[in-house]
Amino acid sequence: MLQGHQSWVFSRRPMILSSSAIGGPFEAQGPLADDFDLLHGDLLLEQKSWEKAEKMLLDEACAKAIEKAGLTKESINFFICGDLMNQIISSSFAARTLSAPYIGVFGACSTSMESLAIAALLVDKQAAKYTLAATASHNASAEKQYRYPTEYGAQKPPSAQWTVTASGAAIVAEGAEGDNTLHVTSATIGRIVDMGLTDPFNMGAAMAPAAYDTIESHFRDLQIPEDHYDLIVTGDLGKVGHSILLELFQNHQLNISPDHYRDAGMMIYGDNPAVWSGGSGCGCSAAVTYGHLFQKMRKRAWKRILIVATGALLSPISFQQKESIPCIAHAVSIERSER
Repeated sequence: MLQGHQSWVFSRRPMILSSSAIGGPFEAQGPLADDFDLLHGDLLLEQKSWEKAEKMLLDEACAKAIEKAGLTKESINFFICGDLMNQIISSSFAARTLSAPYIGVFGACSTSMESLAIAALLVDKQAAKYTLAATASHNASAEKQYRYPTEYGAQKPPSAQWTVTASGAAIVAEGAEGDNTLHVTSATIGRIVDMGLTDPFNMGAAMAPAAYDTIESHFRDLQIPEDHYDLIVTGDLGKVGHSILLELFQNHQLNISPDHYRDAGMMIYGDNPAVWSGGSGCGCSAAVTYGHLFQKMRKRAWKRILIVATGALLSPISFQQKESIPCIAHAVSIERSER
């Protein structure tokens, strides 16, 4: 089960029974719009606050994943979820609606793969039959908490990123090999990497070394060749972090082809200059993975992919106290079975 220092190999190969992605009005204008299950035209989702709208995104993603799996919420053994709000309130209140045994996690924008890794571990160890992993973010709630309220109109540098308004959920279950079935095959749990950066408007530069550390650890622990995956996708490094990670690959002689590496923060909005360096937020890698990437895999675009979700573990308090930004990345490998 444990392989190397920080990786899990899932011998039972838990399957992705279903997944869902819900987005907001800005995400509806992006190149991945067709891969969402539902897109909202109202940023408030007819709620009274941004935070309640974020919780609604989670409610909808979980309900859609359960519906697509042909289950009821009573079937879910464990709900693993986290978000960016104080005390992960969006997740806790969604768990209240779901009324399933709940494990709250926090990995900032790495939460999508942190929750998926735990969900797969529970199923692989036969500690659960059905687990639900989910996360969400909302542009206005995150801006209000971590930076400035949207109404303030603060100017941002080109290295800044746009918090994605989206939610993603996936149900992991026991399952036999079947044609075109997606399986969670391994996970590498990241460690904190802190390069001393303090700029909250340059998350890509802060997180890129953590992404490299986890990717390098994954290949070392599993002892697999560097061309093992058809695609490696990082979670919301944006343009700045993407270019830094490519330099780290080259400098440390990790032979990851640029043609087989993409970033979710760059994929979700394309070349839209309004998002500066790209997308970010818990919902970024979740929506791209559970929507776009899984749909492309089922259409046989790729057989094996590695998703490396990155997170900057700062808070308003740590920033105000002039702390540096600790970062982390968690990797999960997905493989499509064929017959």
